[in-house]
Amino acid sequence: MKDIILQIESLKENQRYSDAIILLEESIVKNSSDYRLYEELADIYLYKGELEKGLKAINFALNLNKDSATWNYLKGFILLSQDKVKDSIKYLEKSNSMLWNNSEVLRNLGWAYTMTWENTRGISILKRSLNIAPWDELITEDLAMALIWIGEVSEWNNLLQKIWKKNMT
Repeated sequence: MKDIILQIESLKENQRYSDAIILLEESIVKNSSDYRLYEELADIYLYKGELEKGLKAINFALNLNKDSATWNYLKGFILLSQDKVKDSIKYLEKSNSMLWNNSEVLRNLGWAYTMTWENTRGISILKRSLNIAPWDELITEDLAMALIWIGEVSEWNNLLQKIWKKNMT
């Protein structure tokens, strides 16, 4: 199975997604219980912006392995992208409980809480995420937006200055 995963990774790297999907479909027929194949399939669909297909692959994989931090994160991410914010929190929280200090999981979780108007909690989580990955502009931008929503203009301005200075160098 390792060789197949490596082949799929190589195809993805070379942007040969159709070939990768064909190989995945053939492999899934032979190894339908290997959740890694669904992870690769979901990854391709997410990259291509096909969220519904990605979500189907993720749901199937979660049935095989409910305790996958990656699958829970991806499902939470997709639900958040689809504006199903409250539903996304459950999956992002579960992923966070398994992947402590993962800045991307924290960024999405913080943003989800902010979107549900739990601003204090969301901002706290976004700040934690930024402390872990201070170079990450997406975290900085999400935190800046959350701060402006609650009227923290000076802190918001400081974050924007940080981005501006970084982009000027």
